[in-house]
Amino acid sequence: MPRFIAFLRAINVGGHTVRMEQLRHLFEALHFSNVETFIASGNVIFESQSDDVTKLETKIERHLQKFLPYDVATFIRTTDELAGIARYEPFAAADPGPEGSSLYIAFLAAAPGVEAMRKLMTLRTEADEFHSHGREIYWLRRQSFSESALAGGRFEKTVGMPATMRNATTVRKLSAKYCK
Repeated sequence: MPRFIAFLRAINVGGHTVRMEQLRHLFEALHFSNVETFIASGNVIFESQSDDVTKLETKIERHLQKFLPYDVATFIRTTDELAGIARYEPFAAADPGPEGSSLYIAFLAAAPGVEAMRKLMTLRTEADEFHSHGREIYWLRRQSFSESALAGGRFEKTVGMPATMRNATTVRKLSAKYCK
């Protein structure tokens, strides 16, 4: 049975608290098997008899909408896709940025278009560098993430679609644990 990783937006941020046990039960109610969560930020690993990612995303979003008081955008990747995302090096290894820099990965439903990337690139600064690859945008933040003017909804407005962010360290740990 195919294994997937669901990256859920708006879980345990901005006052939207969901216990991981509850989240696992919600996924199990959809008849997914081997459901696990990875840290309390909306990362759910599961197996499904279906391999239609778009239908799975819609099914999960509709189900969560019934039980949570807000919409939860869902971005699913296969284990092979996640392994590739974790291995991908969007920026020169010689440019890790100053201490305190972090690499973030924005998961999107579709690859960003040329216009979306043009808009995002106008927001590049010495502290913010962006690179798109597939359905992800890699964001090298050379200062504290919380100090960025792009944190929150501005990033999504700029690229014109919902997204959810994960620190690259989290993505690499997920890949190491679940992508054999």
